[in-house]
Amino acid sequence: MYFKEVFLYNFRNYEEEHVSFDEKINIFLGENAQGKTNLLESLFVMGLGKSFRTGKDTEMIGFEKEFARIKTVICDPDAADQEKEIEIVYRPEGKIIRVQGIKLERSMELLEEVYIVVFSPEDLGIIKEGPDKRRRFLDRELCQLKPVYYNTLGQYKRVLKQRNALLKNQRRENVLLGTYDEALVEHGLRLTREREAFVTRLQKISRQIHHTISNGRETLEIGYESDFLKEKKSEETEKRDILALLEKNRERDYRKGYTFLGPHRDDLSISVNGTDIRQFGSQGQQRTAALSMKLAEISLIRQETGKQAILLLDDVLSELDEGRQTFLIGAMKEVQVFITATNIEEEMLRRLPSGRVFDVCGGRVKRLT
Repeated sequence: MYFKEVFLYNFRNYEEEHVSFDEKINIFLGENAQGKTNLLESLFVMGLGKSFRTGKDTEMIGFEKEFARIKTVICDPDAADQEKEIEIVYRPEGKIIRVQGIKLERSMELLEEVYIVVFSPEDLGIIKEGPDKRRRFLDRELCQLKPVYYNTLGQYKRVLKQRNALLKNQRRENVLLGTYDEALVEHGLRLTREREAFVTRLQKISRQIHHTISNGRETLEIGYESDFLKEKKSEETEKRDILALLEKNRERDYRKGYTFLGPHRDDLSISVNGTDIRQFGSQGQQRTAALSMKLAEISLIRQETGKQAILLLDDVLSELDEGRQTFLIGAMKEVQVFITATNIEEEMLRRLPSGRVFDVCGGRVKRLT
C-alpha cells in the first residue's frame, strides 16, 4: 500500500499543489516553516480523518480561506481496485470525506482505507512526558486497528464530558449522575480491555526490537496501568465494583469538579532492566524505547490487517544517533516512507534506499534530481 500522489488546495500554507511520490522513499528538504510538516499532515489525515498536530480541523484551512481540500490516490497491489481516490474537504461547519467519489456518513468508515504511522520529535517524549501523551499513542493506534474502538472512545468522551459538566456545576442530581456512571463504566471497560490486549502485543514486539537496538544489553517492559482493571474478575463483578468505586469518590469528584477515576487517567508503565525510565531513564534509553514502540506499530498493523503501513518521519532522523538511525533505515525496506528534514548529509542519503528528493519552499514542492 502506498500513496501515488496528493493534491492540496488551501491546506495550511499550500494554495494549490500536486506532488507525485515514489513507491518507497520520499525525502522533503527545506527550512523551517516552509510546509514540510504540513505535507505530512495532509497524508496522515487520510488515515484517521484528523490531524496528529491539532484537534481543531479548522486550523488546517489556509489563512483567510473558506475551505481546504486534500485529495490523494492510494495504490494497493493486493486489492481488486488497485487505485483508490480519497478526498477530504474541511469547512468551518465541518468536514466531508469521500472515497471513490462516495460520501462517507461517519469518519470511522475511513479507518480501514490506509494505515499510517507517524514519528516526530514530539513522539520521543512519549516516555518522559505525561500520561496524556501515552494515552494518545494508545488511542491513535487502536483507532486505526479497530474502528469499533474509535466509536467507543467517542462515546466514552461524550459521557465523561456530560458527567464533568454536572460535577462542575455542583448539581447534585444523584439519579442522573448514576446514569452517567453506568454509561461511563460500560464504555470505559470496553476501552480498557482493548487497551490491555493491545499493550500485551505491543510489549512483546517492542521488547524484541529494543533488545536488538541495544545489542542485547537492555530488556524493555511495558505494562498497562488502569483504574478499571486492577485484577481479573467476571464482567458483572467488575461493573459492580467500579460503580461502587465511582459512588465512593463522588464527594471528591464534586470538590474537584471532574471525574477522578477512569480510562481518561490511565497510563503505561515503561521500564528497562527493571528501572522505570519514565522518571529515571537516560535520554538514550527513552529514545530507544520510543523508537521501539513506534516500529512495533508497523508490525502490529501488518499482523492485524495484512497491510503494510506508511511511515511518516517528521524531522526525526537528526534527533537519533547513528545506531538508531541505522536500525530505523533497516525498517524502511518494506514500507513507503516520507522523511522531512532541513538537510540530510550525503552519507545519510547513500545509506537510504533509493527514491525521490524534493525541495519545499513557501508552500511549493519541487522535485530535485
